[in-house]
Amino acid sequence: MSNPDWSATSDDYARHRQGFPPRFFDMIAAEGLFAPGMRVLDIGTGTGAVARALAARGAEVTGIDAAPGQVEAARRLAEEQGLAIRFDNALAERNGQPDGAFDLVVAAQCWHWFDRRLAPAEAKRVLKQGGALLICHHDWMPDPGSVAHASEFLIEAHNPRWRMGRGSGMYPAWSDDMRLAGLRGIAFAGFDHETIYSHEDWRGRVRASNGVGAAMAPDAVARFDAEHAALLKARFPDDPLRVPHRVFAIWGRRP
Repeated sequence: MSNPDWSATSDDYARHRQGFPPRFFDMIAAEGLFAPGMRVLDIGTGTGAVARALAARGAEVTGIDAAPGQVEAARRLAEEQGLAIRFDNALAERNGQPDGAFDLVVAAQCWHWFDRRLAPAEAKRVLKQGGALLICHHDWMPDPGSVAHASEFLIEAHNPRWRMGRGSGMYPAWSDDMRLAGLRGIAFAGFDHETIYSHEDWRGRVRASNGVGAAMAPDAVARFDAEHAALLKARFPDDPLRVPHRVFAIWGRRP
């Protein structure tokens, strides 16, 4: 599968894709990864959901993303919330930030798109001594019989090249990326929870995924969405939906 065009999903991404739950931010604070006043670099920021959440909790945040549409949406949403966040177009592998400038580098829902040799080395370069690289995911869980399971099968029917379904929400291999970059004190945490989506928002959330809006032509997206709406009405009539999700986090520190 070729690299997705995230700018094509920015409207749906901004409107329908829910961010990490408050418990996640409580967790990283309890683990000593975050405190108000920290300087944070959010790489692969998307529409800035994590950047905005951390800024609202008192961080000084810079967010970068390779997709211009995502950065534009992130700036607009931050402005609407009255948050002073700097957003730039840049790559995780060449972020353009000064050496040793950040207490925390965050990569949310994006590490698998990066060069896993270059990105951790670049994150280490911009971290202060003792600063942490935090890789985190907030994934729907395609449990058999669930709405996420059914939606994934529909994505595969419309986009046979898509190979990112049926995940476990666990990413232990990221620990090797950190270790080989020289980060230490590697640790994991996470939890399962349910996210509430209306039918409309779930359709938008799925359209914003890498297998649909970021990969298909607009007419193909429209055909998928019409069939998805019919599927939800027939098989999952409850509205809103309760969608199982898993939060996973792994981190390591610059010695």
